[in-house]
Formats: sequence, C-alpha cells, structure tokens
Amino acid sequence: MQTFPPSDPDFERRVRASFARQAMMSLLQATVARVAPGQVDNALPVRPELGQQHGFVHAGVVTAIVDTACGYAALTLMPAGTGVLTVEFKVNLLAPAGGSALNARARVLKPGRSIFVCAGDVYALDDRGETLVATMLATMMVVRDRPALVD
Repeated sequence: MQTFPPSDPDFERRVRASFARQAMMSLLQATVARVAPGQVDNALPVRPELGQQHGFVHAGVVTAIVDTACGYAALTLMPAGTGVLTVEFKVNLLAPAGGSALNARARVLKPGRSIFVCAGDVYALDDRGETLVATMLATMMVVRDRPALVD
C-alpha cells in the first residue's frame, strides 16, 4: 500500500476531535479504531436497531461508516486550517452485513491540492473471522477559506 506524508503533524488529534463532533457517528456508536497518514479505520458494534427488515445492518449505516472513514483518511493528509467534504462516492454491497461488529477501513489512493480519491472496505466480524461486505470509491474535497468548515 502506498503511503503519503501528512502535511499537518497534528493530523491524528485533528481527525479524532472532528470525529467526536459528528452527531451521526455518536448516534450509531461508531468509533475511530485507527488513524495513520492516509488511513482511517472506523468500528461499529452491531445492534438490532441498526438493522433493516431482514435483520442485516442497513446499507445506509454501512455506507455512513465507510464514507466517514474515507473522509477522515483524506483529512489526515490535508493542511491544517482546512476541512473535508464528500463530493461523490460509489458503494458496492457485496454481502449482507451482520455479525457482532463492522470495521470500515479507508485509505487515500490519490491526494491532490483540491480533490482526494479514497477507497474503503467494510468488514463484518463474527466468531469465524471477517467477511468483506462492502467497498467504496470516494472523492473528497479540500475545503479552504471557510472557517466554519475547518476540521
């Protein structure tokens, strides 16, 4: 996996502080499991209230945690004083999501001055190990000169 140097030495604190302000992630009880330059993993305990009508974790929940992981993976490489917003993403749901927890693992594929391309995978964890349940390709935008949107 290719690695990229962070432009902000305080990237991890910045990512964790921004994540802590996300009401949606708090509602889902998602956490940041790992932060590294160009990489972020989010963890989510599976609970019945996150399910759809067949008992699997709802696709919207799966998408939310991997979109968030991709955004924060991009933010790890962005300069201080900037923010991140999702521009576009494509999700492939590969298997029903269940088990005891989900782990979204995101990484930057291509950092840029204004646009970052990221990829993320979601794994369902159970007593047999982990199963890949979704994959995302996402485009993230660097937000500059908007103090209200600084992460």
